[in-house]
Amino acid sequence: MNELDLLVLGSGVAGLSAAVRGAEAGLSVGVLTKGELEQATTRWAQGGVAAALSRDPEELDLHLADTLAAGGGLCDPSAVRVLVDEGPRRVQELIALGAVFDVDEQGEYLLAREGGHSVPRILHAGGAATGMEIERALVHAVQATAVAIHEQSFATDLVLSADRSEVTGVSALDADGRPFSVAARNVLLATGGAGQLFWITTNPSVATGDGVAMAMRAGAVVADFEFFQFHPTALALPSMPRPLLSEALRGHGALLRDRDGERFVDELKPRDVVSRAMTRTMLDQNMDHLWLDATVLEDFALRFPTIADDLTQEGLDPAKDWLPVAPAAHHQCGGILTDLDGATSLPGLWAAGETTCSGVHGANRLASNSLLEGMVFGPRVVEAVAAGRRGARSTGAMRTLLGNKAGGASEPAGGTETAEAGADIGGRAVPIPTSPVPNWPPPDAADGSAAQPAADAGQVVADLRGRIQRVMTVGAGVLRSGESLANARSELEAVGAELAGRARTQAAEEVRNLADLGVAMIDVALARRESRGCHTREDFPDRLDDFRVRLLIGG
Repeated sequence: MNELDLLVLGSGVAGLSAAVRGAEAGLSVGVLTKGELEQATTRWAQGGVAAALSRDPEELDLHLADTLAAGGGLCDPSAVRVLVDEGPRRVQELIALGAVFDVDEQGEYLLAREGGHSVPRILHAGGAATGMEIERALVHAVQATAVAIHEQSFATDLVLSADRSEVTGVSALDADGRPFSVAARNVLLATGGAGQLFWITTNPSVATGDGVAMAMRAGAVVADFEFFQFHPTALALPSMPRPLLSEALRGHGALLRDRDGERFVDELKPRDVVSRAMTRTMLDQNMDHLWLDATVLEDFALRFPTIADDLTQEGLDPAKDWLPVAPAAHHQCGGILTDLDGATSLPGLWAAGETTCSGVHGANRLASNSLLEGMVFGPRVVEAVAAGRRGARSTGAMRTLLGNKAGGASEPAGGTETAEAGADIGGRAVPIPTSPVPNWPPPDAADGSAAQPAADAGQVVADLRGRIQRVMTVGAGVLRSGESLANARSELEAVGAELAGRARTQAAEEVRNLADLGVAMIDVALARRESRGCHTREDFPDRLDDFRVRLLIGG
């Protein structure tokens, strides 16, 4: 295959939005995804899309203020301004592609309020099937326009130029485990988050953080990776991923209750506040779950048909039963550091969506901003690529690394912020962790040194993955301490040593990525000796001005 103008890794809202826009711009675009196009994390999103559709300046400013408040002092205001200002237009473009959102009898969009939002501004589709509807519209458009689509293909590493100064493509495994490569002048990582780091998660099994792991190994800077948001109200059932009880339920009046039936938290506080309160209550009461009381909600099945179907399958009636819930790993707030156009610190490499640290989320994501982030920043990558951009500019969160240098022409103007509003967020470098899985030969090693799968390889690798998830949940979950983090790191080193001699199958590569990312998350969580946003250190419970910085891996 000839060299592509743009290769998109991932098939969620960020990647597919970029692929659609790239084809419209006349670029030769390829998409590579390890599942089917329709299997990305986007389809699991229930909460909706937050956007001030009126585009009224006061409503836009209020969305910005809510986002900054949730972010614990680490949002980049210029990135948030891009999100809220461009978001309504991107939603309208999605509607033009065929996405259908819920409306009332008069044809007006039904807007919900969720935790951390001061007013109703959340669009839904099918009650709680928003991600599925967005995915459907984008997949149809990509199938009609992409030059090459590689499904059931797993990217293992970025291909670098001879001097390792820029990205020139990716190496991958096909559905049969055979290695191949794709050459591209630009590679966009839109591979989603790493919810599979944790035993209890709302993320599908494909969410193993592959993009961040590949970028980190190639030398791209990663930031804010200690911040991982837990959704408070995942349905407490054995199935995984955990079914999600949308934030909109609490927005409409559902209440959280403890073992004694008492309320213990304001249900509309941001997710980090609610998850901490739930976890502490569960520990105090020796419970593995609490309850969401939705019996007060009218027309439940009509307003939330997807959730109603899930509950019926589990034998639960929301009109009568309190619903068992517990926090579950939900959204990665940091990742590959980017500027406002998605450029990373490594020329030729771009990133968008959950795999990034764009500056939008800071220390904690505001509910329903994630789909909007992908819809806004994926197309911005394409606009920069089409304009011939190469390398990062000192804009948005990238100012933490590059400082206030010249070349920030893409900073937005207007609103209540200036381009300098977030520039005082400094950075502290954290050493790049040594991979706990050392010295793997490439999967197609010519000397035959690549390990061959053993008869029990699949089960062994699955067991190693489970060990990572359990130790990360206990040691690096909602509540952390220096001791719990150190214990978790030791266990990850042991897992890595056991994995090192295994064959490089896709399953083993995913475990390698989880081990690499687990160690990285623990190292920055140990370095952040405070509590901020969705990072809570029980041994350092206060939020400190000295730590209003981004912790940079590789910076």
